[in-house]
Amino acid sequence: MAEQRGVVTFQGKHITLMGNALAVGQPLPDVTLTDASWRRVALSSFAGKPLLLSVIPSLDTGICDAQTRRFNAEAEQISGEARIVTISADLPWRLASWAKDAEVKRITLLSDHLDMAFGNAAGTHVKELRIDARAIFVADAAGIVRYVELVPEIAQHPDYDLAIDTLKELTEDGRRKTINAPSSVSRPPS
Repeated sequence: MAEQRGVVTFQGKHITLMGNALAVGQPLPDVTLTDASWRRVALSSFAGKPLLLSVIPSLDTGICDAQTRRFNAEAEQISGEARIVTISADLPWRLASWAKDAEVKRITLLSDHLDMAFGNAAGTHVKELRIDARAIFVADAAGIVRYVELVPEIAQHPDYDLAIDTLKELTEDGRRKTINAPSSVSRPPS
């Protein structure tokens, strides 16, 4: 399996990412994750609508908590034509208890814990910690990645506005409101 070093840091220290980096123009990997009820869910089951994947290390950290709550709030403003999914290596029971406590109901929470399938397929699996690095992927209705942000320091927030704007541009409402919308957006690590 490919390894990438020097792309992302955690508290200022370089970490190793496992897998090949998922890039704009590529299809989302068809991996299977686990939902909060321990049911296996194929990522392909979200096909047919634009999709934002919010990838976080753990819901038990302040930034991950804030990121997930932010996207849950944003989901209320987005057309029903789009979906938002949070992926972490948290155990499914933790996803369920966190969602209940946080009253998060507009997005789907999925666990990569069982075999780190998404992290390995998208290049977000942190080898040293067995968590996923913080990243955002936005795919169109056909499952083609149109936006990627691999946050260069895990302990920093992603660019929420750019990710949400990209998702909105991929919806029917966004296509009606946007003239000459970009067909792909990529934000390279800084």
